[in-house]
Parts: sequence; C-alpha cells; structure tokens
Amino acid sequence: MRNLAIIAHVDHGKTTLVDCLLKQTGISADERAMDSNDLEQERGITILSKCTSVAHKGHKLNIVDTPGHQDFGGEVERIMTMVDGVCLVVCATEGPMPQTKFVLSKALAQGLKPIVVINKVDRPTQRTEEVENEIFDLFCNLEANDEQLDYPVIYAAARDGWATADFENGKREGVDDLLQGMIDSIPVPDVDVTGDLKMLIN
Repeated sequence: MRNLAIIAHVDHGKTTLVDCLLKQTGISADERAMDSNDLEQERGITILSKCTSVAHKGHKLNIVDTPGHQDFGGEVERIMTMVDGVCLVVCATEGPMPQTKFVLSKALAQGLKPIVVINKVDRPTQRTEEVENEIFDLFCNLEANDEQLDYPVIYAAARDGWATADFENGKREGVDDLLQGMIDSIPVPDVDVTGDLKMLIN
C-alpha cells in the first residue's frame, strides 16, 4: 500500500492526470471523475480534496487529489498530515509557479518523499529541460533533504494518456512508468498492523 497526494499549481494538469490513472486502471472512464461537486464542475477547478484507490501489480495506491488554486491552500495543508508522499505535477511550459512553491514547501516540511511529473511535454511550447532544472532549484531553495532531492522524474501528456520515465526514447503509451514510480518512491506506511486501532481526525 502507498498513500500519496497529487499536488500542483492550478491548470498544470493534476486532475487530468488523475483521470488518466483512473481510466487506465479500469476504475472510471469519466472526465473530471473526482470533481463531483457542482461548484467544481461549474468552475472547472478542484476545491475539495478527494481520495481514490487504484491497483498496480498487486499494490494498492491510495491517491488524494488536492486543490491547485491558492484560495484553497488550507485544504492542501490538511492533507499533508495524512499521506506518506506526494506526486508534484508541473507544466512543461510554465514551470514552477507560486502555488507549486507553496504546496511543495508544505510537503517537504512534513518530510514527505516526492515524485515529480512534468506534464504537457507534448506541447510545442514545452521547455522540459529548463523546467526540470527549475524544479530542482526550487527543491534546493526550499531546503529539501538529500533523500527528498533524490526524486524520480516522469514526463507526461496526461491529456493523451501517457507518462514515461524516458523523455527521449520512452514508450508514449500508458502510465505504467508513473504507477511503478509511485510504488518505488513512496514509502510504505509506517504502521503496527498488530497494534490497537488508531484514527486521524483532521
């Protein structure tokens, strides 16, 4: 089992990536499946965090989709206490934005292990290599520890349904690399399965 949150600046493709994961693991083929709130559907943004689960090669991944808009930053902070890692999604054109810095700072402060997805790499305006360097600089500026700096990078076009660990030569079909990256990078929950029941109320 892995527990992780997907975090990003608004419009960097976070919810589209979640849709992609749900579709390719057979959970749901609906667009914006997680944004079920009427206001979310009307405005086209995520307002409330929501959890879903997908399975990959015998592993269960509990994924929390979080808001990307700065007005709902408190919702993201709340989720950081409930997961063991984060998937940071960054647009290959815009690069790290103010909300990227905010959500990443909260994740790093909690000691969470990250995996980075550079999304929209299929666009003519993409500047993937520059953005990758900007992300690393952001991690350094936020004083990430050595373990957090050793993050994997996945290159994706969530709208087209693919994510690969090899930008130059990787197969641009499916999201197996992303799912496997989550399994390999996000730690297993540190729990005592023989102990008493514990519950986090947040």
